[in-house]
Amino acid sequence: MTNNVVITIACGTDNPNRSTRAIHLATVAHREGKNVTLFLLDEAVYLAKKGLIDHLRAATGDIADDLMTYLQANGVPILACTPCAKARGISESDLIDGARMGTAVELIHLCCDAAVISL
Repeated sequence: MTNNVVITIACGTDNPNRSTRAIHLATVAHREGKNVTLFLLDEAVYLAKKGLIDHLRAATGDIADDLMTYLQANGVPILACTPCAKARGISESDLIDGARMGTAVELIHLCCDAAVISL
């Protein structure tokens, strides 16, 4: 069994429940001692843009910004798909602290040695 967890998400502010849940699962996995990477695809790249998740919350009451702040403070890699971000006018300088652009090749390499959760 691997100790690595990759959480991919393709929705963003358009689906606050799913997007917040993905960030929540990344937080839970990290607290459980897993090596976690959060990979943002499609609309989810907006989750890594500065200021966009400040008021995003799930129906459960979980607050996306609080959870993301935890991931940032604990050095959990947050990768935004490069072509997905560029197609939406998001550049590396637009990203929150601790986030960076990532490629499909990098995602495949991460997933080959990890449990993968996709939302």
